Amino acid sequence: MIRHIFTVSTGTLASRLLGFARDALMAALLGAGPVADAFLAAFQLVHVARRLLTEGALNAALVPAYWRVHDRDSVAAAAAFAGRVLGTVSLAVFAAAALVGLLMPLVIAALAPGFVGQSTFLLAIGDARLMLPYLAFAGPVTVMMALLNAHHRFALTAFSPLLFNIALIAAIVALLMFPREPAVAALLMSATVGLAGLLQLLVLATQRSGIATPIRIKFDREMRGFLSSAIPGMIASASPQLMIVGAAAIASASPATISWLYFANRLIDLPLGIVGVAMGTVLVPELTRAARDNDTAFAQAAARGLELSIGLALPATLGLMLLSEPIVRLLFEHGAFTAADTRATALALTWLALGLPAHVLTKALSPAFFARGDTKTPMLAALAALAVTVAAALVLNRSHGVAGIAAAVALGAWAGALLLLICAKIRFGLALEPAIRARLWRIVLAALAMGGPLWLAARGLAPWLDGGHRLIVAIVLAGLIAAGIAVYAAGLALLGVVRPRDVIHALRKPDLHA
Repeated sequence: MIRHIFTVSTGTLASRLLGFARDALMAALLGAGPVADAFLAAFQLVHVARRLLTEGALNAALVPAYWRVHDRDSVAAAAAFAGRVLGTVSLAVFAAAALVGLLMPLVIAALAPGFVGQSTFLLAIGDARLMLPYLAFAGPVTVMMALLNAHHRFALTAFSPLLFNIALIAAIVALLMFPREPAVAALLMSATVGLAGLLQLLVLATQRSGIATPIRIKFDREMRGFLSSAIPGMIASASPQLMIVGAAAIASASPATISWLYFANRLIDLPLGIVGVAMGTVLVPELTRAARDNDTAFAQAAARGLELSIGLALPATLGLMLLSEPIVRLLFEHGAFTAADTRATALALTWLALGLPAHVLTKALSPAFFARGDTKTPMLAALAALAVTVAAALVLNRSHGVAGIAAAVALGAWAGALLLLICAKIRFGLALEPAIRARLWRIVLAALAMGGPLWLAARGLAPWLDGGHRLIVAIVLAGLIAAGIAVYAAGLALLGVVRPRDVIHALRKPDLHA
């Protein structure tokens, strides 16, 4: 499991780092004004589509269904089932994209009600319509990624999303070299989003042979049953982004707040993508096999995933909270992105980071339900989290602005995670063994042991971080992060949570399921 998580995490890390480069260039090009708000509100559609589809969501529903047909019938039957899913989902997503295009004014009014009656409203509609081809391409991309994951071919699915960011970076660099009006630049970037989806589709299409054949469009009973299971799972897997969309709807009445939330959330996406998406992608096949063995193996796999997720999320949470302002300044404060934007974004990041462990916990718990064919419970938890987020944002926005909205997202994340944890205990008796509970406490101690020195070091180096040259700030930040990781790893080793030789052995262990 650890080796697969490492593979998926490496690909996700590369994608997220390119995403930071993309967003830094985007901030320089558009800043945090009305044009940026309009573009980023439209871009939320792309992010929701990626969460609903390409980043492990449909994977959670398709992998167990594929293996059920494989084990019950034959390899050929599983390939035929996959071909029907590929054809049917592709058509359904294409039709959905066309419908959204026709109803785009209503969609933008729902996503950003504060835009209605403003010039920003028309800008957002134009940007969103040009991005819609990505949604259509996301259908077949999603199915092919899930099928490759089912066969433990994680490398291609982990690294193919790099094309999305590479295409956008190339477009933004060209616009910086040959400037256009901000509104025109936003339209050109929007058109590039659709092209990026096509590039990813072409790469994955070369790997379909033998896994999904023949391709058919069929809404029969089996397909309707699969979709009725998949759609709730997709909603559940998109929970973090849905909460941001709900928060952005409340924020849309305040200029630049959507932009601040977007850039802060992009920093949350890095650890969430590396840990959460990797855990979700790898845990589904692992838990599906464990469920076919016995309840004990299933519970052990679920508990181990829970432990790994907490161990990886806690240091990231503390690091983002303690270094929020210098990180935001380094990545985004240039061009049209001002020092005031940095302060507001860093404030939002500090509060959003409080919800990161809850997001990762949800990503680790949901596959346990998915592997048993239950996608509705995680969906209900996600909808409850969204409701808590919106309700809290309505209250906190009045008194605390962007900080209140970010705190509402964190509150919603914890509400959803705790609800899912309670349901897991009731539904299949999830319980942590004494040894795991003891390790969790030691993980918390190791994280705190990292956080204290990191806070002191950040305060001592504040003159270098606040006013130094960008290269110096980057070097100091890199040193702080590396030192924090080293202290945390040493703490885990000293407290007996992990042994270095065991980690090395796990990474080198051959894949018996390839």
